[in-house]
This record gives sequence, structure tokens and C-alpha cells, in this order.
Amino acid sequence: MSASTSGGGSLPPQAAAALQEGIGLVFGRWTALQMAVENEWGGPDSRAKADQLAASILSWFTNSKGPYYYEDLEDMMFDRIYKSLNSNFADGSIREVAEQFFIMHEECLENNFSSIEKLRNTRPQGNLVSQSRQMVTEEDDDSSDDGDEPSMGEDKAARSDDMAVDQPKPYKPTPGADGWTVVPPRRGQGKN
Repeated sequence: MSASTSGGGSLPPQAAAALQEGIGLVFGRWTALQMAVENEWGGPDSRAKADQLAASILSWFTNSKGPYYYEDLEDMMFDRIYKSLNSNFADGSIREVAEQFFIMHEECLENNFSSIEKLRNTRPQGNLVSQSRQMVTEEDDDSSDDGDEPSMGEDKAARSDDMAVDQPKPYKPTPGADGWTVVPPRRGQGKN
């Protein structure tokens, strides 16, 4: 993807304001980022650090001379999230969010605000972080499904819940008096 660039050119004030709004809307829907903020992974000022990241992304698009390289934005976002929020989002969401920002920037250069309008008009389904916590809680108490169609995030969580059933519980070995540690057999191995 090294060829993915966004053309140079400065954004008119209206387009810059729309891009700023779009960045804020995407950040508000980004579950991994919201979890990092709510759980204060970057300390008590995690919200301010996330706001600073949003401002840095806007500045990157509005104050830098193009062409803009997608990898540069992704690297900058990864670096800032890692350093300021003590987080490493291994879910691929940084790449997805960077792609969305590139699309919004390209549209704003053409005074096309359709993707931002779409975000503005579609409300996130409740608090995504609370939904994530609720799914973890439901996994623990084995409560049944209420019959509603799962959202895309819940569907992914359901698939990971199915996989988690087969995972062994973490085992913390403790050495015996003789210094040797007994390790239990792995589940399912050695059975034919």
C-alpha cells in the first residue's frame, strides 16, 4: 500500500471544520480507543491525550504539505497511541481508522462531506465500551440470548466466545519442595 497517497492542497476552512468533526465522530465510535480512555490506560488524563491525538491528525492533514502517505498516518497514530495511552491495538483498528480518515480527507478536498454526513446521521448503538463489558459479563454467567439480532461487534464477540470455550484455563505452575514443577497434560493431546 505504499502507493496510497492523498493529494496535496490545503483544505478550505469549511472542509477543515468538517474533517475535524469527522475525526471526532470516528473517535467516538472507535471501541479500542474508547476503552483505553475510559479505563485510563494512559493515566487520569487519557481523555485529553485522545483529544490531542485527534488534533494531531487534523493538523497532519491541514498543516503538512502533500502528498500524504497512508503509512505515515498509520505510523503516527500507532506511535501516539502506544506512547500516550500505553496501548497497542492489535485488532487492526488503527489501519481501518487511518483509511477512513484518508477517505474523509479526499472527500473534503472535493467539498464532498458524504461520509461525514453519514457518520453524523447514524448514531452509535449505545456505549460500545459498556457493550463490550456486558459481553464479558454474559460470558461469565452463561446468560441466554434475548433474541435480538446481534450487531457486527456482538457477532465477532460471539465467535470469539465460541473459541474461548476450548481454551484451557491459565495454569500457574508452582515448584514443589524438590524444586521440580509438575505440569499437567495438555487437554486433548495423547488421546486417539
